[in-house]
Amino acid sequence: MGTLVGHVAPGLAFCLLGLWHLFNHTKLHSQNPNSYFAHPWFPTSKLKYVELYLVVAASSTSVAMELFIGPERHQPLDPDGTIPSNHLHNFEHASISAAFFSYAALSIVLDWAGPKAQHGLTQLLGAVAFGQQLLMFRLHSSDHVGVEGQYHLLLQSAIAVSLVTTLMGIGLPRSFMVSFVRSTSVFFQGVWMVVMGYALWTPSFVAKGCFINEEEGHKVVRCGGEDALHRAKSLVNIQFSWLLIVVAAFVVGFYLVLHRLYAQAIEYTSLTMKGDELVEDSEDVESQENDVTMKSFIQMGKISSWGKIIRDNVER
Repeated sequence: MGTLVGHVAPGLAFCLLGLWHLFNHTKLHSQNPNSYFAHPWFPTSKLKYVELYLVVAASSTSVAMELFIGPERHQPLDPDGTIPSNHLHNFEHASISAAFFSYAALSIVLDWAGPKAQHGLTQLLGAVAFGQQLLMFRLHSSDHVGVEGQYHLLLQSAIAVSLVTTLMGIGLPRSFMVSFVRSTSVFFQGVWMVVMGYALWTPSFVAKGCFINEEEGHKVVRCGGEDALHRAKSLVNIQFSWLLIVVAAFVVGFYLVLHRLYAQAIEYTSLTMKGDELVEDSEDVESQENDVTMKSFIQMGKISSWGKIIRDNVER
């Protein structure tokens, strides 16, 4: 994970997952605002578990890259079977991926079993995955005291929001805002990881006074002095704050577009149904009026016939 691709690839995966949940939660709430219930994951019409299958596939690929494909010997252990210091971070990253793999795989099992506590247990598994992610980034074995450390520190704030809102979702399954904030935080995680990948491993994006240095088999950003380090960290903070504003504006606009689209569709359907009911009612009224008219004519005909018979009898 300590490369450009190692941050951009999972970052794009988090972006897509966050957007998928933002879309589905907004659509569901716009169509059913009174009966809204937050789903931990969303099935599709053609393949029910496609979201969970993709999480399983991405997590498995990440574990394989960290432990078997990335290392030079294609295995992360020393000849004596111990974990070398330069591969500790590989095991930490693989542990994060394994947690998300467990979440997706066990969510499928829970859906097959269908227990009453399925929703709460699935949310708990998601919270465990986010908790594992937060723990590993917080206690990372790599030297995260410099510029890279500032990026990871700010990433932890987004992960913490994902963790807290997932736990809140257990007790507040009908809260749209809890689901919306969680989806936004997942999307923001992905955006920040993509920015981090390019900022830390592209020489032209490294802050002035800093440079990329190879240490223990991976590249890190080092600065020439305290002033350069302080400036670089400040730039990271500014990036984060600006990106937070942009993402907030984007998700609000995303919500407004989808809400207008699906809420109007529901309103149009309701009006159409009401119009059909009015047409049926008017037809019923007309048919009833016709029946009354026919009955009146019949009754008048009968009265005329009886009157004629009475006159004939009187004349005789």
